[in-house]
Amino acid sequence: MSGALIQPYIMFGGRCEEALEFYRTALGAQIDMLMHFKDSPEPSPPGMLPPGFDNKVMHASFRIGDNVLMASDGCEEGQQYSGISLSISVATEDEAERFFTALSDGGQVQMPLAKAFWSPRFGMLTDRFGISWMINVVV
Repeated sequence: MSGALIQPYIMFGGRCEEALEFYRTALGAQIDMLMHFKDSPEPSPPGMLPPGFDNKVMHASFRIGDNVLMASDGCEEGQQYSGISLSISVATEDEAERFFTALSDGGQVQMPLAKAFWSPRFGMLTDRFGISWMINVVV
């Protein structure tokens, strides 16, 4: 599998621009590219998009630190996730606290940020967009 790269591609079911702005504020995300369905050089096949999705995000690329993630509104309203979490490894407890607090705003904490046998701070949460996160201080 030489040269293969795996990148998360998150579907936000109509809330992509809102999510990108949230991650920009909460995590310092940088949006590298954003294209709406209406800006595509080829029209979407008839019936593929719900009414009003022309102004939604067809594709976006953004960075959190050195990590590149991709995102879209997908082709339907709403989105449910299970079985996957995005994990953020940080160097300090202050940084862990800041990210955890920011991401949990409007979300739900599954495991409060606390000492774990492998880390001085570890916590798990689901943000307001239904994305599961793990925050971990690497020692």
